[in-house]
Amino acid sequence: MRVGIAGITGRLGQLLVQEARAAGDQVVGGTSRAATGPGDAIIAGFSDIARFSDIASLAAICDVVIDFTHASRAAFHAAALAQAGVPLVLGTSGLSAADEAAVAAAAADIPICYAPNFAPGVTLALVLAERMAAALPASQYDAEILEMHHRQKVDAPSGTAIGLGRAVAAGRGVDFAAMMDSGRDGHTGPRKTGAIGFAALRGGQVVGEHSLIFAGASEHLVLTHRSFDRRVYATGAVQAAHWLVGRAPGLFDMRDVLGLAPTPP
Repeated sequence: MRVGIAGITGRLGQLLVQEARAAGDQVVGGTSRAATGPGDAIIAGFSDIARFSDIASLAAICDVVIDFTHASRAAFHAAALAQAGVPLVLGTSGLSAADEAAVAAAAADIPICYAPNFAPGVTLALVLAERMAAALPASQYDAEILEMHHRQKVDAPSGTAIGLGRAVAAGRGVDFAAMMDSGRDGHTGPRKTGAIGFAALRGGQVVGEHSLIFAGASEHLVLTHRSFDRRVYATGAVQAAHWLVGRAPGLFDMRDVLGLAPTPP
C-alpha cells in the first residue's frame, strides 16, 4: 500500500513512517511546512521519501493519506483528498463544528476514518464510557473529565476528552454541546445537573492521561487511560489505513476498525 503522511517531519509523522514500513507499506511522500515546491526536498533520515508543499501533489501518488497536522488544515485536506478520490485517516484534534461538517461532507466521496484517538485502549474506553453513562443517571451521578498533556499541546480540552464527553452524552441521550461545561472560573454558581464537566492540565512531557469520573453522593467510579508512548497512535492509524482502503465512501472511526461499533438496526 502506498501511504502518504501529512506533517511527516513532526514527532508523530516520523513514527507513522516507521509503523507503516513495519506493516509492509511503502511511504511514498509527505507534506511539511518547510517545503517550498512539489518534491523539492528529502525527509531527513528517510532519503527515499519526497516532501511536498501541498496535499494535492501528495494525494496524486498515494493509496491513502494519514493526517495528524493542525485543525486549521483539516477541512482543506479533506476536500482536496475527496477531489482526488484518496481515502483519509484523520487524527487531528481541536476541529470546530464547521471543520467537522466539512470532513463529513468529504466523506460522501471518500472513506474517512476520523477518531479522537487511535489507541485501542482509548477506543474501548469510549465504548465503556457510553455504557456507563447509560447505566448511571445524570440525576444521581455527575460526569467530570480530567485530562493532562505535554506543555506543547495547543488545544484544550483534548480531542480524546471531547470524545469521552460525546460518549457520555450519547449514553444519556442528550445534546453534547448543550451539556458541555468547560473552563470554569470565578463565581460559577452551583453545578448544573446533567452537565459534562472538563478540566485540562498542561505540563512536562505527558503523552496523554484521561479520567472520566462519575461522582455520586455515596460512591465514585473512575475510568482512566494513560498513554506512555505516542507510537500507539501511529500503530492504530496505520491499522485504520489498511482497514479503510477499498471501502465505500463514509465517515468511520476506530470503533469501526476494531469491530466495536454498534450494529445498525
